[in-house]
Amino acid sequence: MKFSFLRNPIVRFLIVVFSLYLFWILLYKFWIHPSERADLFVDDVITSSTKWILELLGYTVFSGSDRVIGIDGTGGFWIGDDCNGIYEIVVFSIFIIAYSGKWKYKIPYILIGILIIEILNIFRVVSLAIIDTYSHAWQQFNHTYTFKIIIYAVVFGLWIFWVNRFSKKGIA
Repeated sequence: MKFSFLRNPIVRFLIVVFSLYLFWILLYKFWIHPSERADLFVDDVITSSTKWILELLGYTVFSGSDRVIGIDGTGGFWIGDDCNGIYEIVVFSIFIIAYSGKWKYKIPYILIGILIIEILNIFRVVSLAIIDTYSHAWQQFNHTYTFKIIIYAVVFGLWIFWVNRFSKKGIA
């Protein structure tokens, strides 16, 4: 048969992942990002949640409408579009959508995964604000390395859990 390679589940998975990712990039580049609706909403949730948690911990916090947050006595930092967790959410969701499994499990699992990723991202911003009170260099190091490793490890762990517990192989 002409396209017999499409019967290979790995090839099908990779095609679906690539197609969904390409669709996401185009959607984000030409519709979502220019309007900044999604980014600003997520950034506002992260900023307000971070401020609330830091104040609960006893810190005096400043934040601005320009997505800057920090603890008094520091320079604070800007929560940019690349740091709001949307990319990690998309990559996580695409994997779950592309991998085998029943939709009645996929949809709630994706929603729970999004919640976990965003809670982890809020924890990351809270931690970075606290670390910044002690050392801006350590804040930069942890932003660049530590928290990226932690977030991607959690996303990978969520994928592994999906494959072992909810995919067709895990349920059937």
